[in-house]
Amino acid sequence: MPGMQFEYDEEGGTFFYFLFSLWGLVLIPTTYYFWPRKPVDDEKDKKRRECNCDPCVIKRHQLKSSTKWARMKEKILKIVFIIAWIIFALLAYKVSQIHIEYQEYDPYGELGLDVGATKEQIKKAYKQLSLKYHPDKATGDHKKFMKIAKAYTALTNEETRKIWEESGDPDGPGVTRFGIALPKWIVEKQNSMWVLLVYGLLFMVLLPVVVVLLDTTRLYYYFFQKNPNMILKRVIMVLAGSFEFDKFHNAEIVERPSDNEELIKHLPNLDEKNKEKPLCYPYSVKARALLHAHFQRLDLPPDTLAIDQEYIVKKCPYLVNEMINVIAQLVAGAHRNGTVQYMPRLETIENCMKVSQMLIQAVDVRTSPLLQLPHLTQDMLKHFTTKKRHIQKIRDLIGMKEEDRRSLLRHLTMDEYRDIINVCASLPYVTMEVHSTVLDDEDTSITAGSIVTVEVSLKRQMMEVLFDKEELSHQENETEENADTNQKAPVWQKPKKQPKKKGGNQKNKKAKQAYNWKAAATTQEKKESSKQDTEKQGNEVAVKDEEEREDKDDVSERGAETDEETNASDGEDQREDRLESSSGRHEEDEEQWKKYQEEAKKEQQLDTKVKESHPVHCPYYGEEKQEGWWLYVSDKKNHMLITAPVQILTLKDEEELTLKFSAPHKPGLYSYTVCLRSDCYVDFDQSKNIRLDVKEAKVIEDHPQWDIPDDEDDKDKDEDTDSDYSTDFDESDED
Repeated sequence: MPGMQFEYDEEGGTFFYFLFSLWGLVLIPTTYYFWPRKPVDDEKDKKRRECNCDPCVIKRHQLKSSTKWARMKEKILKIVFIIAWIIFALLAYKVSQIHIEYQEYDPYGELGLDVGATKEQIKKAYKQLSLKYHPDKATGDHKKFMKIAKAYTALTNEETRKIWEESGDPDGPGVTRFGIALPKWIVEKQNSMWVLLVYGLLFMVLLPVVVVLLDTTRLYYYFFQKNPNMILKRVIMVLAGSFEFDKFHNAEIVERPSDNEELIKHLPNLDEKNKEKPLCYPYSVKARALLHAHFQRLDLPPDTLAIDQEYIVKKCPYLVNEMINVIAQLVAGAHRNGTVQYMPRLETIENCMKVSQMLIQAVDVRTSPLLQLPHLTQDMLKHFTTKKRHIQKIRDLIGMKEEDRRSLLRHLTMDEYRDIINVCASLPYVTMEVHSTVLDDEDTSITAGSIVTVEVSLKRQMMEVLFDKEELSHQENETEENADTNQKAPVWQKPKKQPKKKGGNQKNKKAKQAYNWKAAATTQEKKESSKQDTEKQGNEVAVKDEEEREDKDDVSERGAETDEETNASDGEDQREDRLESSSGRHEEDEEQWKKYQEEAKKEQQLDTKVKESHPVHCPYYGEEKQEGWWLYVSDKKNHMLITAPVQILTLKDEEELTLKFSAPHKPGLYSYTVCLRSDCYVDFDQSKNIRLDVKEAKVIEDHPQWDIPDDEDDKDKDEDTDSDYSTDFDESDED
């Protein structure tokens, strides 16, 4: 029995094949995604729209200072890629030069003969070679002599020749060898420590830096299961308790004994006396204090706490996304296991989304959304709400007239006012259209337990569109007011006074009118013409009745003749109907298949699109941020999340998405809300209600040909038994 043998690559031939393929699989996509590219921006438009508020200027200065290091990194990255491609080319050349020595056993070649030589030629060649390579001779070679003898027996002996023809070797099938495409030095004992160090560097250092720590994910699972209805302040506490801010889990964290004392003086009500672990640990209290200082835009020491705050704020958006994913998984698990009463409520996940908005814009919950605009302070906002005006949102500010807006912001310079207008014009203006359907071949109505598909189309525009609309609306209002005033009579044109009538009862009496002879004549003519028309119509109807009676008599006489023709035509019509129905079904199937393909394409396009939308005005966030949105379906009445939030990072102009969920199992009217929430702007959320008329699910009816009543079964059995007995009696009578 042939065996199997595993062996490592001693010479490195197969290892180079493995290394070449692995190197190419890693190098080609990384070069495509990480090769430094120059951003394509319109510099003139960018300079025109740049905000020149102090935080934006400081942020641009910091980014420019970091861009020097970024440019250096780009150069280093290019050099690394060039070296990697040179190595790839050398590996390709090395692989092309490798020749794997695998030759089939050829006894004719060992004897120096051509294939198909005769026995006499074989014997003659064997004698000549054996005299030359015999070990007893001076020119002898025992290895060569063994090969010659083996070849001679393989060609002259019938059994060995048969074995050679079947297995390719006179000795029969040998041991099957499997080569492992790794060099042997990897598994040698003296090199084991180096291999372990490489594994530790990959899985214990690099992966935790790139991915959220597993301990942090477990922490989120624990707290969201413990507190399904979590308030905003509690969400911030859990976020600050992430292990990414602990120096024992992250070597980049620096803790100082005096940090918490300095922060707590400026920030009371931090719940620093909380005894829950790890929320009571010093790193968690410090991170919580830095987050609240960021929300209140407090000035911190630039060399110590400001650096720590910038690091924590940059990390938090990724952690908030992990929070939302954890809550969505808990909700899905509760729906699946039937423990809906213990799942996180809708307010919990919406509070997490609010935290993301607060982080990017550096605002608190109680502050006005107008503080997202540059140059505005809390003292200025006192003049925004008076008896004459009530401005609380950015949309209200945009809706004002240009003169009123400028007078409201008269304390600002022209450049500062222009910054506010430019920022307002660049803000997102998203319109959302929602449509709910059920994708089914036969019935598109929503039944209990069916899969409901919500199609959402989003269109993103700049807020500058509203400036033109508001100006037009103001102009229209002014024109309407002017038209009303023009219609009014001037003051000097007094209306003429009508003479008073005597008697109080005469007011309600109608004035007598003169008899109109022309109108009376026309009415009489119309009456006479209508009478003549009715008489003509009556005569025509009588004639038509007589014609119909004659036609009926003719039809009754011809009825017998046309019965046979109609039967034949009915058969042809049925065949045509069957063909049309089959073709119609085929077309419907094709339409359904096209719909499913379009949905699959939409999902793939959303995953494969470049994560780029529009830049966000966020002067207090240390990095450049692109707009992002969350889209989900919720049940506001029951405080439930229906679909997992879909994060949209590619909304440049238009986007179409589909959300799917199962309809309730009980029939009735249900209302759901499709929510669109921003991850970077406050007070830019949208929602649209959808109403579902859920009907009872159809009962699957059996085919009538399979429904055989019990009486018929009993009759069939009786008939069978009677027929059997009758044959027996007949046979006995014949005997």
